[in-house]
Amino acid sequence: MPVTGSTKPHPHDDAPDTGESFERLARLPDGPERQALRDELVRLWLPMAERIAVRFRGRGEALEDLYQVAALGLVKAVDHYDPERGRAFEAYAVPTITGEIKRHFRDHMWTLHVPRRVQDLRNRVRAATKELAQTTSGRSPTVAEIAAHTRLTEDEVRTGMEALECFSALSLDAEVAGTDGYALGDSLGGPDPGYDLVVDRASVKPCLATLPERERTILYLRFFRGMTQSRIAEQLGISQMHVSRLLSGCFDRLREELLAEARAR
Repeated sequence: MPVTGSTKPHPHDDAPDTGESFERLARLPDGPERQALRDELVRLWLPMAERIAVRFRGRGEALEDLYQVAALGLVKAVDHYDPERGRAFEAYAVPTITGEIKRHFRDHMWTLHVPRRVQDLRNRVRAATKELAQTTSGRSPTVAEIAAHTRLTEDEVRTGMEALECFSALSLDAEVAGTDGYALGDSLGGPDPGYDLVVDRASVKPCLATLPERERTILYLRFFRGMTQSRIAEQLGISQMHVSRLLSGCFDRLREELLAEARAR
């Protein structure tokens, strides 16, 4: 008998407990009930998708655009996830969302943008190189020759020459010369999630202090004691659905406060 998604632990402790919901989604026929459950699952996992998107900021694309791409990847993950395969949803969703973001960069962000001054140096160096090539017996002109011809310093010429290579960028999927299928991206390191966790905890601590005691207790039981929503509900004497709503409300409130703090900086 295949193992369902609810019996295998999530890779991270803060993952929503949605194993049963995914199993139910797989059984439901197309219709309003299935669509509503699908939308709810997307909403519950959206914070994870946004956290993945944040790892790619500072690479020439607006963070809001990265959020949209990550959300699209999340929707694809929800639509194609099969709980019967026995893998936790997060283990399937993380590479799906990451791949969607990487494809976005590959398809839309190859061209490197340089400052206007550097663009001017690039154009002057390129024009001088073509002119001098006609008088240097086919050899490439030296930096000193280009500097004298353009009345630029040699450092400015070197900057212009480097900028000549910025019209397009090589894809990270490109194979490294002399290897058998080894891509440039394979040689790059990845971010250490531990550093993000330290920053996240420090940022959210003041916000947690403003929550009501019951909400703080639920967050503590869920993320520090590792209890499921059902066990929390039993301990507090409320329904599992009420616990889910309280958690969702906490997430929304914390996210709004953190975003407001980031915009104020």
